[in-house]
Amino acid sequence: MPLFWKPYQSEATQFIESLKKADPTLEARQREGRGLLWDKPQDRQAQAEWRGARVAQQPYVYQTKGH
Repeated sequence: MPLFWKPYQSEATQFIESLKKADPTLEARQREGRGLLWDKPQDRQAQAEWRGARVAQQPYVYQTKGH
């Protein structure tokens, strides 16, 4: 491997790195935003109740049960 060899970085990676250098708080703000929607504690009891309350779908959904 030559001494002047430099690892490849795509344009997208270079762009993201330049954004992070321009705004050092960017990654922390991204994590805060993720926490608003995704990183939530799960209520396993409520999930089990929700799954238990599901009604099985008919094989043909447009047919009524009386016919």
